[in-house]
Amino acid sequence: MLEVDAIHVQYGRIEALKGVTLSVEEGQIATLIGGNGAGKTTTLKAISGLRPLSSGDIRFEGKSIKGVPAHRLVLMGISQAPEGRAIFPGMTVLENLEMGAYGRRPRKSELDKDLERVYQLFPRLLERRKQAGGTLSGGEQQMLAIGRALMARPSLLLLDEPSMGLAPMFVAQIFSIITEINQQGTTILLVEQNAAQALQRAQQAYVLETGKVVRQGVAAELLNDESVKAAYLGGDIGD
Repeated sequence: MLEVDAIHVQYGRIEALKGVTLSVEEGQIATLIGGNGAGKTTTLKAISGLRPLSSGDIRFEGKSIKGVPAHRLVLMGISQAPEGRAIFPGMTVLENLEMGAYGRRPRKSELDKDLERVYQLFPRLLERRKQAGGTLSGGEQQMLAIGRALMARPSLLLLDEPSMGLAPMFVAQIFSIITEINQQGTTILLVEQNAAQALQRAQQAYVLETGKVVRQGVAAELLNDESVKAAYLGGDIGD
């Protein structure tokens, strides 16, 4: 479904990505792990059309999407729940979710169906639907960010640090729901500092260091790899 081919991304003179190559098969969860500043978020921004490539190519369902504006990529089937959630704090939960479907201009019956799916995944959002997004807990805001991304009906869902800053109870719940979303047919590329949870949920995994993919393979195998354990599974991932 997704092919990232030797992409380079720069912030001014700083080269954040130095030839990153990865692929995501349809129907799977692929994860990208690595330390702070490794380039994980930049990779997702490049895929989403939020950061231009200085070289390389990205193909989605066999077609190059290099240079395609972000809003068009959403309509093509790529949606992202960004790092830090980035919900609209002054809007209600329902209004935030409706914004996720904005580009599709769905009929009311379609919108109601999409809302029902999100509420089934996240019953707490149904309870809070009239509440301002900014008044939700961190875990609830993360649910809202994922729910809003799902309202675009993506075939590829990009998740950037969904467990960051959450209490352990919410971490387990979020990862369980991520698995359920995948089982419902949505392909997922997951960026996550909780490497153990990510590797347990994913089928394919990539390890990113200083803008380069340094390891890749079956997630279960990397989970049991001694060097990966030493670098990333001894606690929170750091520099």
